[in-house]
Amino acid sequence: MLSRREMLKNSLAIAAGAAASTVFVPLVANAKAPFVGTQAPGYYRLMVGDIEVTALSDGTGDFPLADLYLNTSPEHARTALANAFQGSPTSTSVNAFLLNFGSRLVLLDAGTSNFLGPQLGKLPANLRASGYHPDQIDDVVLTHIHTDHSGGLVLDGKIVFPNAMIHAPKREVEYWLNPAIRDKAADGNKRYFDEADQATRPYIAAGRFKTYADNESPLPGLVNSTLRPGHTPGHSALWVESKGKKFVYWGDITHGDVLQFDEPGVSISFDVDPDLAIKTRETAFAEATREKYMVAGAHIAFPGIGHVREDETMYDWVPTNYRAAL
Repeated sequence: MLSRREMLKNSLAIAAGAAASTVFVPLVANAKAPFVGTQAPGYYRLMVGDIEVTALSDGTGDFPLADLYLNTSPEHARTALANAFQGSPTSTSVNAFLLNFGSRLVLLDAGTSNFLGPQLGKLPANLRASGYHPDQIDDVVLTHIHTDHSGGLVLDGKIVFPNAMIHAPKREVEYWLNPAIRDKAADGNKRYFDEADQATRPYIAAGRFKTYADNESPLPGLVNSTLRPGHTPGHSALWVESKGKKFVYWGDITHGDVLQFDEPGVSISFDVDPDLAIKTRETAFAEATREKYMVAGAHIAFPGIGHVREDETMYDWVPTNYRAAL
């Protein structure tokens, strides 16, 4: 049997012989191409039973996560991120998820539109690239009304999903669309209330806006909800089941896929109630670990789909294994 060394030696000899009998034409010096500078369209598809799930990227933003985390120090956070080969600021995904039930198209969260800069707002383009169109969306169900989840409902004040009914948690509407609460908010937070109003007002005026109560099904028989408060008052996970498989989109239970899995007690400055957000995160992690269902996150590296498991430090995020076929 030939050894690996002998096989390599023979291959080189054959290549040398071929080279001796071949006339080479030099390459033209100006054949170089410019850098393209763009990624492939941001979508990823999988099946959950009979439901087609399409992860849609709204883009990535460079956020100073290490400086935004609470109950830790920026130095510790930067070290944890660096150990995972992530820099500061940290490139952070904004994801949404499209569910095709065969008879109905349901979008879970809507991205940012042009509220948060040119790196984001890519959801409509990626939706089209994935084979769908904004006009085809029947329903948009929001986990909560922060701008990076509801801003994409509009573009320059105009409705993006003209045939869709919008479903938002009742607690979110009572909080973010309440002028009295806005007036009492810190000046730096007032814009979140203003952006919530801008994103939802056109749909409310058109009669295309509904609310759902705590743990109520926004779309009975299709999409279910579980109240996961703290990040915002009505923040809710959205989930579906088909053929014994469960898919849970938990919105903003985490920001990133490193620090908060190892240290669930770390919150972030975007949390309206940081202490409650920590308790909610611990509950969500424990349930996902126990039930072993598929999880999707809004700010976990695209496509943001995977599982949660326990490890020697606390919890661990396990990204879904890429599959080229459904």
